[in-house]
Amino acid sequence: MQPSLSMTPQERGAAAETQVLRMLIGRGWQLLDRNWRCRWGELDLLLIKGPCLLLVEVKGRCSPARGRPMVRLAQRRRLGRAIDCWRSLHPDQADCQLQVAVALVPLPPSRGRVRWFLLERLCWCTVKSWGFKDTRPASASASIG
Repeated sequence: MQPSLSMTPQERGAAAETQVLRMLIGRGWQLLDRNWRCRWGELDLLLIKGPCLLLVEVKGRCSPARGRPMVRLAQRRRLGRAIDCWRSLHPDQADCQLQVAVALVPLPPSRGRVRWFLLERLCWCTVKSWGFKDTRPASASASIG
């Protein structure tokens, strides 16, 4: 289901998550958890492919002019604590390399492709390893090793 203007914000968010999930499953990722919650917060999508664990924070945007997603330091900390909590409950995934990204999904009336951004300081892999084109500016791409 594609997000539409007649949906509630929660329904649009769920539709955006579903869109991203389908895209990733189509590229070989397997869903481990969706909207997993603990006292520290919620993890939108957790997927696995080989030795890589991917945490995706999904953000819907009605205007492409809004640009990069806003994930402030406090939210990054909550995500870090939540992923630590999730991993403590899933010791079988302890050796997986963690990648954390934001999927920026255009919501109506906006159109376009899903844009991907790494959350730096929580990951060290490149977007290219997921099979997507890196949409970050060259200055941001150069800062990741």
